[in-house]
Amino acid sequence: MLGMKSRRDFFTRFFSAEGRETEKILPAEYIHISREVMASTFQVFLNAGEYKNGVDIALDALDEVSRLEKLLNYFDSQSEINRVNVCGAKDFVQIVPEVYGLLKKCDKIYKETEGAFDITSSPLWEAWGFSRRKPRFPEESVWEEARKCVGADAILWDDAQNALKFQKKGMKISLGSIGKGFALDAAVSILDASGVNNYLFHGGLSSVFARGKRRGRKDWQVGLHHPLKINARIMEISLRDGALATSGSATQFFWYQGKRYGHILDPRTGNPVQGVLSATVLAQNATDADALATAFYVMGVEKTEEYCKKNPELGVIFVLPGEGENLEIKKIGSVP
Repeated sequence: MLGMKSRRDFFTRFFSAEGRETEKILPAEYIHISREVMASTFQVFLNAGEYKNGVDIALDALDEVSRLEKLLNYFDSQSEINRVNVCGAKDFVQIVPEVYGLLKKCDKIYKETEGAFDITSSPLWEAWGFSRRKPRFPEESVWEEARKCVGADAILWDDAQNALKFQKKGMKISLGSIGKGFALDAAVSILDASGVNNYLFHGGLSSVFARGKRRGRKDWQVGLHHPLKINARIMEISLRDGALATSGSATQFFWYQGKRYGHILDPRTGNPVQGVLSATVLAQNATDADALATAFYVMGVEKTEEYCKKNPELGVIFVLPGEGENLEIKKIGSVP
């Protein structure tokens, strides 16, 4: 490519203190490296000039996200998840250890949240048309059939062989509610191991991990987006050495007979969740934050409060419908 000296030149952009893109290297405050992966834009922000090999290390971290996408992609015929979905009802399917470990974590969260987080809800996701971004109100027979296939308690586990089997015909799993967080944690470990200790790492718009601080600050500032207005923010959150994830239906929803239906489904009822606009979780790692943001969105405020009493290290921000066009914000636990 004309003018390209290295992959560093290709992926690096410089931004001013106000966040405007500029071609000038000075006085840049941070470097931004990004890649389209997992149907999102993963982005790494570094303080400009702080690390000699910072861009190459960030690209190595993004390579890790790309590697994991091939293992976890629901739509990739060669992925571990697809192989389980094709063969899991016939016999035990052996899985690579890192994916098996993630699936066992999903099972743990499923039990802790009383089924609000359930990776087997894929048939419902398909019945409502959200899997192909063509949402629709499903026919009752299709909906009922999908419900019969859901329930992570119907998975048999063989820890000795890293294998699992479905006890229900038509059961499928998807890691859309935890996969980005898992990939983000894996990528973050590469930055940490390489001595990069000041960065902000976005896993799409919904998952973030921050380490250390942005130049001139003691932390990184992350915007919480308005759940109904894509380009609007409702608050700024201070984040350092931790993760943040948000679940909401600002971009994936449809209207049917005057009622709005979002893409986040309650696997216990088979229907889209009502009454919550977004749930944001602050946690020590992105995997937990990602999964619990979905779980808490489904559980609602009261059950989330009960969960956080047992896990006081967590912070949660609910955005709820208010009077008229107003929003109600409810904070639970450790929110800065």
